[in-house]
Amino acid sequence: MTAAPPAVRPSRPLYAIGLRLTAVICLSIMFITVRVVDGRGVHVVESLFYRQALALPFVIAWLAMTDGIGAVRTRRIGVHASRMALGLTGMLLNFLSYILLLPAEAATIGFTMPIFGTILSALILREVTGLHRWGAVLIGFVGVLVMVRPEAGHFPMQGVAVAIAAALVTASVSLVLRELGRTENAGVVVFWFTLLSMLPLGLAMPFVAQAHDLVTWGLLLLIGGVGGIAQLCLTASLRWGAVSVVLPMDYSAIIWTTLLGVAIGEDWPMATTWVGATLIIASGLYIAWREHVRARRARLSAAVPRSD
Repeated sequence: MTAAPPAVRPSRPLYAIGLRLTAVICLSIMFITVRVVDGRGVHVVESLFYRQALALPFVIAWLAMTDGIGAVRTRRIGVHASRMALGLTGMLLNFLSYILLLPAEAATIGFTMPIFGTILSALILREVTGLHRWGAVLIGFVGVLVMVRPEAGHFPMQGVAVAIAAALVTASVSLVLRELGRTENAGVVVFWFTLLSMLPLGLAMPFVAQAHDLVTWGLLLLIGGVGGIAQLCLTASLRWGAVSVVLPMDYSAIIWTTLLGVAIGEDWPMATTWVGATLIIASGLYIAWREHVRARRARLSAAVPRSD
């Protein structure tokens, strides 16, 4: 009896794009709210704690409805712990970047993550990186220089350094996720990241926790809620669409963060911010496209039968 061919996961690109846009909007709301609560006296560690603690029920419910709670069993708890340490550091730096910079500026520098991902892949994973991708990396860094213009002194360089560090750490997380993705489902990775992060954050909370008014508690609840929804939508978008389809939606963050920033009374970004953002986004999209082309060539090569 011939074995049945493996089931092909259906592709729903419009649904995947919708999920990704929802995730990006939720993340934009989360980052802007972190900036707002910082102005209300909330310590950044508190924001991190409530982001993770309030998102955990969303993650557990999503697992129960998809892979089942039993799917969280793992033999790679050490790798999950490493992913947690890197992910929590990246989240802390991202939160700080939105506190120290205007939202559009923080979002734009965050778009350099694919640039650092390319560099780290070449240095750590020894992946072959051609002139096309290195050219895209160079264009991306030119975009950062155009936007920041260090000689002008209008950007807080501490905030720029934090935002660049956040992009670098986030790129490092992507390498660990690649390794985990060989054996673990995305939902399992999200679960262990959220759960394990409660340990260091819980230990830190007694030193920074404080009383807040009802409005501030509501904003902290919003951070956790939209953060959890964003995490689930990011994961689900990749179940229904290819990376090359959903990734460009991430760059809409500059629109949402700019509009939300203006809504809470922030200044409109300078013209150089938009010019730099254009170069950085173009660089990131080109890197993603080259990655897609390389993956497609690898699949075609693997599909060609060998003659013995």
